[in-house]
Amino acid sequence: MANFTAADVKALRDRLGTGMLDSKNALVEADGDMEKAVEILRLKGAKNNAKRSDRSTSEGLVAAVENGSTATMIELDCETDFVAKSEKFVNLAQAVLDAAAAVRAGSVEEALAAQAGSRTVAQLIEEDSAVLGEKVELRRVVSVDAEKFSIYLHKTSKDLPPQVGVVLGYSGTDADTARSVAQHIAFADPQYLSREDVPAEQVEREREIVMEISRNEGKPDAALPKIVEGRLGGFFKQIALLEQDYAKDNKLTIMQVLADAGLTVTGFARFKVGA
Repeated sequence: MANFTAADVKALRDRLGTGMLDSKNALVEADGDMEKAVEILRLKGAKNNAKRSDRSTSEGLVAAVENGSTATMIELDCETDFVAKSEKFVNLAQAVLDAAAAVRAGSVEEALAAQAGSRTVAQLIEEDSAVLGEKVELRRVVSVDAEKFSIYLHKTSKDLPPQVGVVLGYSGTDADTARSVAQHIAFADPQYLSREDVPAEQVEREREIVMEISRNEGKPDAALPKIVEGRLGGFFKQIALLEQDYAKDNKLTIMQVLADAGLTVTGFARFKVGA
């Protein structure tokens, strides 16, 4: 008979978050040795992680935090919404975010290498993935440097943690307008701050497309340059924040809203789980 008690089973379960039966079986195999049982469960979890490596992760959450002159945002993904809203997954995301923010990580690689207590973030995710029974993946990490920040986290379902996140870096004093612009970004999904930030090759490719469309429509050659520039303006409205119509008042552009509020946006980032 293995030398352990029901209290030992509970202690092991509380420590790793594993099921009662798995905890009991590990203690039986370890002949009551708590540390050996922990090792057994972690090795079992690691093997299961390898089996899960090809699974897709379309659920999860977005989290962000401000740390002095830098704000860091992460997207942590899992397989099901059941795990995404679990306390253990939410706590894992917070630990990953704290570790990434501490080193001002600007990439997944930097975040995974960061220390989270006695382990790296990569090790922490691997161990918790084993306990949760699903593939868990740190999909994206970004750090934004600015004078001030507005962080907006949006829940697409009241039963789930935030799945859309925005970090807006700015200078100025109108925090309410800054938050409103962050909310606009969550809705409108701009890719760049201004038209000048759009890569030249992307602009040229779009120019060629609208030129071809206009010719196929039978537009006169003399009018093509003006028509193409007009259609490029519509292209910039889709992808450049400053060019976009304000979600709360489409008679104003974001550029006008910021100017009226005395704000200057210096950078932003937007994550949406699975997008």
